[in-house]
Amino acid sequence: MSNQALKIDLFCCSSSFDPDELIRGCGKNNCELKVIPVPCSGKVDILYLTKAFETGADGVAVVICKKGDCRYLEGNLRARKRVEAVDILLDEIGLGRGRMAIIQMGDGGIEQIIREVEDFRKRIEAAPRKAYSGEDPDLESKE
Repeated sequence: MSNQALKIDLFCCSSSFDPDELIRGCGKNNCELKVIPVPCSGKVDILYLTKAFETGADGVAVVICKKGDCRYLEGNLRARKRVEAVDILLDEIGLGRGRMAIIQMGDGGIEQIIREVEDFRKRIEAAPRKAYSGEDPDLESKE
């Protein structure tokens, strides 16, 4: 693994917690954390998730509300399905699975989120680094 800091994009519900507190809590590791607040985790679209990888993220996580606590009823369920879909897409294009994560708010508050982001960072760090080139390797082999 290179000494270059990992880049992790973290989408989170803007009403869940203070993003600055999360950045301060996660600031002691070799990780460039970009926190992107959204009105609801269910507003995170597949396009946003894939764009994060196109712009250099090594991993993307979405923080969702506790089950039954979503202000928009099922936003957290929609976010979970979209994360799973993108994880499958990443595998299909050769980046491998596991670069996406769902972090569900729990009774542990911000400390729990910080621990889970750190666990996610370690998992990404252990995975082989692959860059998405935007090209389809199957098209090159057919030419």
